[in-house]
Amino acid sequence: MKKLNIHNLKAKEIKKLHTWLRTLIQILYFLFLPSVYTAAFAGVKYIFTQIGASEAIGMTSFVTVLIVLCAYTILFGRFFCGFACAFGSLGDGIHAFYLWCFKKRKKKPVLLSEKITEKLSYLKYLVLTVIAVLCFAGVYGKARGTSPWDVFSMLHAGNFHLQGYLPGVILLIFIIVGMCLEERFFCRNLCPMGAVFSLLPVLPFFALHRDRENCIKGCSGCTKKCPSGIGLPEDGLIKVEGDCFQCQKCIDTCPKKHIHTGIKGLKGNEFWFTILRAILLLVIMIWAGV
Repeated sequence: MKKLNIHNLKAKEIKKLHTWLRTLIQILYFLFLPSVYTAAFAGVKYIFTQIGASEAIGMTSFVTVLIVLCAYTILFGRFFCGFACAFGSLGDGIHAFYLWCFKKRKKKPVLLSEKITEKLSYLKYLVLTVIAVLCFAGVYGKARGTSPWDVFSMLHAGNFHLQGYLPGVILLIFIIVGMCLEERFFCRNLCPMGAVFSLLPVLPFFALHRDRENCIKGCSGCTKKCPSGIGLPEDGLIKVEGDCFQCQKCIDTCPKKHIHTGIKGLKGNEFWFTILRAILLLVIMIWAGV
């Protein structure tokens, strides 16, 4: 049996390998660990509820998941969002199917313009603020049935008894439509956990960087391919964009292969580094009791 040597593969073969690896990780997390997102978000709601009630914040299982996931994100960036979040994976699947349908019909898909998506990207902070205020006021519990992620969790678990969840169902349908029209629509525009993650200080060691001085003049392929439409920090810069989902699509897009992690020694080994991060996240989530 031959050992897989990534460096001997052609660019198209590497891209295909990265795509299949990401898809496999997303499917496995979607099937077997779909509750990580809801557990972390429950931790956020619990903290604001306790603060509003002037009560002590206990180290519940939800808070534990939230803390370790935030710590993981600070170190590795939003790898969870790009590879392990069930809601994000759902969006990728729906958007890919939507594009495939139009491709089969040989028609141009209807997509949201970049001007609209840039403005919509701030909505997630408003969503987080509203939920935090409702929890702080102690009235979030009365809004039962309005949460689209609760509806998604029920459907994922095979529970189709959605009486009393009509607002949540309507919101979920709206989100699914948005997922068709824009890649990572929910993650980029509406996700309250995405708002939390984007505000975290991400360390530059494992974040994606590029050798800007060696880029082709006028090339912006990495930004155009990015689901968040963001640019990458140049080598030597500490600043890392909090909206980077770590999907690594920019790596395969760069014609000069100038994109790599903050540690240049890992350049060209993103395949194995992705597997390592996925396994580490799995171990952490099992330890946290998800």
